[in-house]
Amino acid sequence: MTFQSWLIYIALVVVATATPGPAVFFIMTKSALHGWRQAIFAALGNIAGLFCLGIVAVSGLGIILETSETIYTAVKYAGSLYLMFLGLKLIFQQDPDLGTKHTEFHHAKMASCKMFTHAFGVAVTNPKAIIFLTALFPPFLNHDEALIPQFLVLILVLMGSSCVFLMLYALIVDRATNWFNKPYRMKAIRQTSGSVFVGFGLLMATSSNR
Repeated sequence: MTFQSWLIYIALVVVATATPGPAVFFIMTKSALHGWRQAIFAALGNIAGLFCLGIVAVSGLGIILETSETIYTAVKYAGSLYLMFLGLKLIFQQDPDLGTKHTEFHHAKMASCKMFTHAFGVAVTNPKAIIFLTALFPPFLNHDEALIPQFLVLILVLMGSSCVFLMLYALIVDRATNWFNKPYRMKAIRQTSGSVFVGFGLLMATSSNR
């Protein structure tokens, strides 16, 4: 790949990974509720999901998803339901530590594996992400050379950029929580975040298939 092609690819990746979406909003919520260190596992879950989506995209399965209305719709609704499930879980989550408005908030603990799997689920149940990667990779692959090494370089750049921006968002939110460090405000954040996730799910379900 030429230097100019690299610049174009990196620019596309930076814009794509810096733009807020379900994954960014997920890690921001988890950072606010559980702290930025716990959010590291959410970032790892997301980039693991990106790696799997990349394999799907370059293996030809992405083309099947793009051309099959039935499969695309099934994946779209699965992703929609998953986002709404996460949103409703946040909205109705009980917090036994909620006390008076003057009580200081302490980050709740969440199992690292659970954080990882939730973020992984958010990543892999987004059919439009698969379509995006299916369109992103081919122009930058030289079919006269070994494809696997090229794919690994491209996907690692994407994963690295995603991880950097996700952790940047997580750190910003974690610092901001010091300003509204009260349990009742955290409850408001959780309910607002849950509502946004439900909204993401509804938008995904009602969006056009292309």
